[in-house]
Amino acid sequence: MSKILFVMTGVDHWTLADGTLHPTGFWAEEAVAPYRAFKAAGHDIVVATPGGVVPTVDKSSLAPEVNGGQEGADDIANGLEAMTELRHPITLEAVDLDEYAAVFYPGGHGPMEDLAVDAASGRLLIDTLGSGKPLGVVCHAPAALLAAVHEDGSNAFAGYEVAAFTNAEETQAGFADKAKWLLETRLVEAGVHVRAGEPWAPNVVVDRNLVTGQNPSSSAPVAVEVLKHLAG
Repeated sequence: MSKILFVMTGVDHWTLADGTLHPTGFWAEEAVAPYRAFKAAGHDIVVATPGGVVPTVDKSSLAPEVNGGQEGADDIANGLEAMTELRHPITLEAVDLDEYAAVFYPGGHGPMEDLAVDAASGRLLIDTLGSGKPLGVVCHAPAALLAAVHEDGSNAFAGYEVAAFTNAEETQAGFADKAKWLLETRLVEAGVHVRAGEPWAPNVVVDRNLVTGQNPSSSAPVAVEVLKHLAG
């Protein structure tokens, strides 16, 4: 039985352009759906966050309207309750990549606040990319790729094709004109090739050992692709 590392945001807010602290964290479906898939395949999960803080769920991700109704919302809430590993995270500095078969980053707006500038996470991403181990990253979590910078200032993911939360989706979500920066724009500026799909529809891009998903509905398909890599 192998272990899969979940790297998750440690913040409960996202600082907007006007200084407002928007309550957020990780997006529930993007943690629960892959967790269930990986556990069903027989893998153990370890959670790591900046500082080893217990990750905060974005409460808006628990609402019925983003989970297909109350039944879906209840299912996601039950899934979160079953993720006991969330209560005992390790620090990013304590991660030994050799202990893990794959690394997975759930999204939510939280990574825009901390993982986008977290050097320990950036080093882990560079090491995972170089290891050939499957690296799954979903929705806003590709913000973490921005911290994966070599000593010469170049981004380790420059030239890679990825899916990530798009400017169109951020606009429809009502945050594009409030954000300090937009994920799709910043990734492109770093030399990453963003392959945007239709807003809110599943979109998964596989480039070498990197598996990325555009939005919450892409999280389960990303997990499937990660498991394919592990089986291969």
